[in-house]
Amino acid sequence: MLTRGWTRVRPGDCAIALQGTLNQPAYFVYARGSRAHAGPTRAWGGRIRLCAKETNFAIDVPVGAAHCASDDAFLVPFASIATGHKASWTTTLTEPTHFVTPVAVKVAAIARLLGDLGYNAGATSQALAASLGDFRIRMRLPANAGDADVLDALETEALKSSAPAGYTVCNDGRAEIWAAIGLHLNRGNFARGWWDLPPGACARILTQPLNVMAVYLHVTKIGNPNLVSGPARFCTGAGSFELSAATQCGGQGHTALGFAETSTRGLSGYVAHIDNSGLLPPPPKFTQSRAAR
Repeated sequence: MLTRGWTRVRPGDCAIALQGTLNQPAYFVYARGSRAHAGPTRAWGGRIRLCAKETNFAIDVPVGAAHCASDDAFLVPFASIATGHKASWTTTLTEPTHFVTPVAVKVAAIARLLGDLGYNAGATSQALAASLGDFRIRMRLPANAGDADVLDALETEALKSSAPAGYTVCNDGRAEIWAAIGLHLNRGNFARGWWDLPPGACARILTQPLNVMAVYLHVTKIGNPNLVSGPARFCTGAGSFELSAATQCGGQGHTALGFAETSTRGLSGYVAHIDNSGLLPPPPKFTQSRAAR
């Protein structure tokens, strides 16, 4: 069984999860709501338990495996979708609330995220328009910014207002980036990568509450291989990798790279934001909450 993810689908939109002509009688689908929303997380699935990871992944496991081989993989309940050997297929994910049109879905999503950010967005259409106008001005969104741009900005800001347990990296820039992390553990150094983040996306790289003094980060993009770098050195691989201190760098596609330190002392969660120029400083709210712990 091969599982792969995640395909990001904005509210009211469509996205291609599997390219090319379909050639199987059935496929399996699991979906979940964005972690940016402060309300309950919505999930869509079924009874077939398959392996997934928090961030971009491709996992190949034997059929019927009772557990996932990787430490950061976990079983989630996929739904079986019978496509009957059709060349293409569309699966629609809905909510208990009935939305008549895709536009209504986008409006509801915008209102939810504005509410998460403290705006009065649910009382009337006039209140929603006023709150959205204020948000556009505050974020300096261009006048021609569409729903996709607004939703991306809202999701990014909502993720800033809360640091979920673990370590999250968000791409606030305009180009695709790749991120890797390093840790100083009692048993030695450990590094893991690469996470592929398109513009506006976030990756929750560590999912458990943090119990380390710092997490080290290296980020690259096309045209700037050291978008985020620093004096700490960790061994990295050319593709997806998990490397410990026992790995000899040099040869076999391994390279020692510089990593920037992000202080996580006293924190259970941290969100690192990357823009076109590099690592952004933590927002004031985040710094204050950290000092109070």
